[in-house]
Amino acid sequence: MKRRSFVKASILTGAASAVLPGISMGETSSKKSDQQLYELRVYSLKNDTQQKLVEDYLQNAAIPALNRLGSKNVGVFTELKPDGQTRIFVLIPYNSIDDFLKVQDKLMADSTYMQQASAYLNAPLATPAYDRIESSLLQAFIDMPKLETPGEQKRIFELRRYESPTEASGKKKIEMFNEGGKEIGIFKRLGFKPVFFSETLIGTFRPNLVYMITFDDMDAHDRLWKAFGNDPDWKRISTSAEYPNEIVSHITSTMLVPASYSQI
Repeated sequence: MKRRSFVKASILTGAASAVLPGISMGETSSKKSDQQLYELRVYSLKNDTQQKLVEDYLQNAAIPALNRLGSKNVGVFTELKPDGQTRIFVLIPYNSIDDFLKVQDKLMADSTYMQQASAYLNAPLATPAYDRIESSLLQAFIDMPKLETPGEQKRIFELRRYESPTEASGKKKIEMFNEGGKEIGIFKRLGFKPVFFSETLIGTFRPNLVYMITFDDMDAHDRLWKAFGNDPDWKRISTSAEYPNEIVSHITSTMLVPASYSQI
């Protein structure tokens, strides 16, 4: 095994063991093979020049190459109301751990990708393509195992992260979305049009879950969240002693708009 592949496999195996104690990597893959993995990549930028370089790379090199490798529906978003230079959010779906592990080697072996990505990959040290990249590896929830696209109509997106104080409380919150409270069903019934729900396997601010929902506009956003708060099923779940408020310690919400070339 190549050293790079060995290191990546070792890191992921360790992370999976921490998240799913007592289950080997092979067992995890076989039992949850229908659940997609997502890389959520966030580019921090200093100026418009960097933004154009990264967006040109994503549109003309990365997305076509990822599509050729089987990662369909790659999403690219900028902030609706950025505080200074916008960050760029990239959502890349993978059908398996193996696909994720091998993607970088396959991209580097793709001559078309390497040619199209040259300006980005070989940006001078004095004028780098970006400030930093923050990446998280996410696993789709059982009740929504694959990404769903909301259609081509104009929409805004909300990316939400729920942090929990402990791994146990984080799992309890995930249960609310799945077999316990069925929060996912409430979202869909009310018309939120979710894109994905996931648990963060590797990334910052763990333990946490991350999901994305969409709206026609901010009026729809406000109306649907009000309906969610008043929904009888949600009131029943949220006041249940089984799911106390303390299982979530912090919520981060980021409003996004899709790039013109985004596949979500």
